[in-house]
Amino acid sequence: MKDKWALATKIIHAGHIKDSSGALVAPLCQSATFVFDSAEQGGARFAGDETGYIYTRLGNPTTAELERKMAVLEGTQAAVATASGMAAVSSALLANLSHGDHLVASKAVYGCTFSLMNNQLSKFGIAVTLVDFSDPQAISKAITPQTKVLFCETPVNPHLDVFDLDEIVAIAKKHGLISIVDNTFMTPLLQQPILHGVDLVVHSATKYLNGHGDVIAGVICGTSEQIDKIKFETVKDLGGVLSPHDAWLILRGLKTLDVRVERHCDNAERVVEYLLSHPKVIKVHYPGLKGSKGESLMGKQMRRGGGVIAFELDADLKASIAFVNHLQLFSIAVSLGDAESLIQHPASMTHATYDIEQREAAGIGESLLRISVGLEAAEDIIVDLEQGLAQV
Repeated sequence: MKDKWALATKIIHAGHIKDSSGALVAPLCQSATFVFDSAEQGGARFAGDETGYIYTRLGNPTTAELERKMAVLEGTQAAVATASGMAAVSSALLANLSHGDHLVASKAVYGCTFSLMNNQLSKFGIAVTLVDFSDPQAISKAITPQTKVLFCETPVNPHLDVFDLDEIVAIAKKHGLISIVDNTFMTPLLQQPILHGVDLVVHSATKYLNGHGDVIAGVICGTSEQIDKIKFETVKDLGGVLSPHDAWLILRGLKTLDVRVERHCDNAERVVEYLLSHPKVIKVHYPGLKGSKGESLMGKQMRRGGGVIAFELDADLKASIAFVNHLQLFSIAVSLGDAESLIQHPASMTHATYDIEQREAAGIGESLLRISVGLEAAEDIIVDLEQGLAQV
C-alpha cells in the first residue's frame, strides 16, 4: 500500500492480500478453528514461536483483513476488531486499568459508555471522574497519582460538542497517561486522532464503517504492542470477538465509505441551514458552526462536520415527542450512519442510563433530539422535518 495514496483509495485497497484462488473480493473464512499439520506445529503456534491461525477467537483471515485496513485508515500500526462498539470501549479501558486505578472521562458520553463507567468499573475497584473536556484546567484538576487513562468522544454523543485533541494529548503526555478517543461520529475520513498523538482510537463499526445497519461491531486502533495486549489478553479472555461474517460485511460496506460520508455531510449541511432558520428550533448542535467552540477545529482537526445533528425545540417533553412521532421519512431508531435517516430522543433512549441531574450536568435536555442524516434526497429530508415542525 502506497502511503501517498488518498484515503478514498486506501479504503478500497488497504489490507487486502491476494487470495490463492484469485478472488477479487476477500473470501469469507467461516471457520471456528484451524487445522495444524502436526502437534508440534500446534504447540509452536500456541507458544508464539510460529505465526498462523489457531482459533477464530484469537484471529481469523477475514477479520484480519478488516483489522489491517482499519490500521491503515487510522494511521496506526495495528487494530483489533470486536463484537460491538461497547466491546471496543470496554476492552480498551480494561486493558489499561486495574484495581486502584483512576479514569478521567468526558462528562457527556454515549449512554452505555456512561453506564460502564458509572456502574461497572467500580466493581473492579476503578474510580472514575467525569469532567468537561473542553476545559483543560478541569481535566488537569481531576488528575490524581492514581489516574491512568483519559477518555473522550469528539464529537460527543449526543450533543456534538467537540474537543481539541492537541490540548488533551498535551495533558496526557505531561502526566504519563493513556489517551483514548472514540472516533465513531467522524470516521478516519473526517478526523484521525492518531495524527494528534492520541494513543488508542475506538469505533463502533456498527455505524458509518459498515453503513448498512446490519452489523454490530467495534474496532480499536493503536500500536502493535498496545493492540497485542488488548487482543491476546483482554478481548481473548472476555470473548468480545467479531464474527468472520460480520467482518466480511464491514469490508463490503467500507468500499463505499468515502462516497457515503460525503453525501451524509452534504445532506447534513443543508439540514443544518434549514434548522438554523426555523423559529421553533432554539438551538442547533453541529461541529464547526460559526461561533461554536468547534469552529476553530475545522480544517485543523476535522475535515467536515459529519452526518449527525442535534437540535433543541422550543417545546416541552410532550411536544418534542409528538414531533418525533409525526415524522414520516425519518425512522425512530437509535444508531447512526445508515442509509436511512434516523431520529431519537436521547434523554429517554440512548442516554436513559443518566439520571435527571446527570443529564442536566451533561447538557442533555428533554427537548434535545438527535438525527442521523441519511442518504435520501436532502430536499425530502427537509420536507419531512418541515411537516413535523408544523405540528409543534
